[in-house]
Amino acid sequence: MANDVKDVDSHSGTETTGHSWDGIKELNTPLPRWWLIIWYITIVWAVIYMIFMPAIPALPGMGTNTPGIRGHSDRALVAEAVADLKAARTEQSASLLDASLEEIETNRELQQFALAMGESLFGDNCATCHGAGGRGAIGYPILADDVWLWDGTLDGIEYTLRHGIRHEGDPDTRFSLMPRFGRDGLLPSEEIDNLTQYVLRVSGQPHDAEAADAAALTYEQQCSTCHGADGRGDRLQGAPNLTDQEWLYGGTEDAIHATIYNARNSHMPAWQDRLDDASIKALAVYVHTLGGGE
Repeated sequence: MANDVKDVDSHSGTETTGHSWDGIKELNTPLPRWWLIIWYITIVWAVIYMIFMPAIPALPGMGTNTPGIRGHSDRALVAEAVADLKAARTEQSASLLDASLEEIETNRELQQFALAMGESLFGDNCATCHGAGGRGAIGYPILADDVWLWDGTLDGIEYTLRHGIRHEGDPDTRFSLMPRFGRDGLLPSEEIDNLTQYVLRVSGQPHDAEAADAAALTYEQQCSTCHGADGRGDRLQGAPNLTDQEWLYGGTEDAIHATIYNARNSHMPAWQDRLDDASIKALAVYVHTLGGGE
C-alpha cells in the first residue's frame, strides 16, 4: 500500500517524519541510546527521591510539602548541629570562667578557644566601631597598638568591656569629662586659639610660638590637672597624651581647635548586661592579643 512506503531523504539517506515546511523535510533521527538511558535513569531517580525525601509542594490547604519516608529536614539538622555546638561551647566556656585571664593566655587549648570565640564576638559587637582587627577609626580607638586612653592590661581591658566608658547606666563605668571650653563659654575665643597653638607645640607640630607662650598659664590652670604639666596625659582619668602624635579625633589645627571648643566625650556601652562572663573574658583575651595589649 502507498501508506507503507517510507519517505527517505535523498541527501542524508535518513527516514523523514513526513513533515515538510517550505520544501524542507524533518528527519526522523533517533535520540542517542546513551542519552535515552540517562533520561530514563533520571526519571526513576526523581520518583525514588519524591518517595523518600520532601519533594512535592503543598497543595492549597495542606500547609506543607510531603515529608517523605525518611522524614529528612535540613532545618532540624541545623538546629541539632547548633545545639551540639552550644553544648560544646558551654563546657569550654565553663573552663574559661574557672581560669584567670593570665591562665587563659598561658594554656594553649584555652587560649585558642578564647581567641576563636573572641574573634567571633568582636566581629558581631565591636568591629562596627573599632574596625576589623581593631584598626579603629576617627573617634574610635585603635586596639592594635600600644596607645591606651585607659588601662591596656588584661584586667583593665576586661574592666572596660564590663563597665564601658561614660556609660551612665553602670555606676562602675570609666568616667571622665572634658569641658566644652568654647561651647559653654568657659574661655574666650582668643584663649582657645592660643591653646590650640600650645597643643600643636607640645605635640611637636608647626605652631605660632607667641600664641603658644600666651596660652601657657591657661594650660596650667585649665588642662594640666588631667593632661599633666608635660602633656603626657593620665590613663587613670582617660586623659590622652598630647605629645605622642596619636590622635583619636585628628591632630590638625582645626581638629584640635574643635576638640577644645566642643570637647570629645565619646561613649562605649557596658557589655556585662549583654554578654555573659565567659564571652567578656574571651573578648578581653582577643583584644589583648591584637597587638596592643600590655
